Amino acid sequence: MARAVGIQRAGGPEVIEVIDRPVREPGPGEIRMRVAAAAVNPTDVSLRTRGTDDPPPPWTPGMDAAGTVESVGEGIDRLQVGDRVMAAVMPRRPEGGAQAELLVVPAASVVPIPDGATLEQAATLPMNGLTAMLGLEMLGLGPGDTLAVSGGAGLLASYVIPLARERGLRVIADAGPADERLVRSFGADVVIPRSDDFAAAVRAVEPAGVAGVYDTALLYRDALGAIRDGGGLAVVRGWSHGDSERGIKIHPVMVLEALERTEWLHQLRALASAGRIQLRVAGAYPPERAADAHRAIQAGGLRGRALIVF
Repeated sequence: MARAVGIQRAGGPEVIEVIDRPVREPGPGEIRMRVAAAAVNPTDVSLRTRGTDDPPPPWTPGMDAAGTVESVGEGIDRLQVGDRVMAAVMPRRPEGGAQAELLVVPAASVVPIPDGATLEQAATLPMNGLTAMLGLEMLGLGPGDTLAVSGGAGLLASYVIPLARERGLRVIADAGPADERLVRSFGADVVIPRSDDFAAAVRAVEPAGVAGVYDTALLYRDALGAIRDGGGLAVVRGWSHGDSERGIKIHPVMVLEALERTEWLHQLRALASAGRIQLRVAGAYPPERAADAHRAIQAGGLRGRALIVF
């Protein structure tokens, strides 16, 4: 048995509690890790507010964690007991997600933490890093193309921006006055004022429109005006906003498709080890205070990721 964050029914933060979950031995191709820290993401808030019929409750949220390998299943020689690792995991499975003291996860979703990083810092990287890489792959932009990123100061954007620069893209990102220096530190070539009209702000510096937008701020249709004819829009949390326009292709980014992209996790680790990706922790909460982590996310303005720490 292991302590875990548990949600018995859909509702507000008050429905979150600490539960004991049974934890099985790792099977072939899996490892079991003792979790030190697990990130709290907006998708966890969605699971708590909406619930799901499959699996039935209690639900344990969390898509990324960092900790120590406790045991390994058959056929695993890349990872050893005692390794300090980070992992990406699907929470909507019978045994739940990452916010648990013990976690069984496919070894393909596990790599060592970045050099020089703490376990807490490493827990912020896997899911959002994979989301950033998947969206950029889907957009398919080439060196010299211009990408605009909405929500430039957020954690996902803080990974999208440097990863786009690694691909040779020119990056425009928005920020409020207090965050302009921060967003420049991520690698943005141009920082535009955060406003109610993202498209107009982008067109002010790129009159013909950009090749693509990575919409981390959930602007949806309001981001289309920033994109040139035939460009692309990468969106998180799905697309239910009608047809596109002007030949712009919509790319819904579903990170579940990338959770076992081991080579991408290694690339993220290498970039973070070299200091080319910033790992930012916005707060650490024991599982008994998981509700406070949810409240912090819903209040907005976090410059990093909240964590559950065991």
